[in-house]
Amino acid sequence: MTKGTSCRGTRHNKTHILCKRCGKRSWHLQKQRCASCGYPDAKMRQYAW
Repeated sequence: MTKGTSCRGTRHNKTHILCKRCGKRSWHLQKQRCASCGYPDAKMRQYAW
């Protein structure tokens, strides 16, 4: 029995890289969309929650 690395060890593909607009590591490679600022939308993603 392993100590928790069996499922974590398979996670080696990058899902998010740096966004060119906000600079955060939120650019989703498959969706081609930033999870933080919403790029390539014209308006910045912002909520007042």
